[in-house]
Amino acid sequence: MPRISSFYGVVITMYFRDHGPPHFHAEHGEHAAQVAIATGEIHEGALLRRDARLVRRWARLHRTELEENWARARSRSTLVKIDPLP
Repeated sequence: MPRISSFYGVVITMYFRDHGPPHFHAEHGEHAAQVAIATGEIHEGALLRRDARLVRRWARLHRTELEENWARARSRSTLVKIDPLP
């Protein structure tokens, strides 16, 4: 699972074989979630409230890059790293 970003202890990954809707994975410690690219909302799993807020903010800032990485993953191309939150 390629790591595409990390910030404040949250690791963001995207799998090549995942099925829609377009999403990414966010993990921090023992908490993990699938997060929709379109909305930044958690589809599956759970994060601490603070982490969920940070992930939503990050996803809003990088939605286009996430969509491009999702397309790359579908075609099994190399994913591009995305800047973390400052």
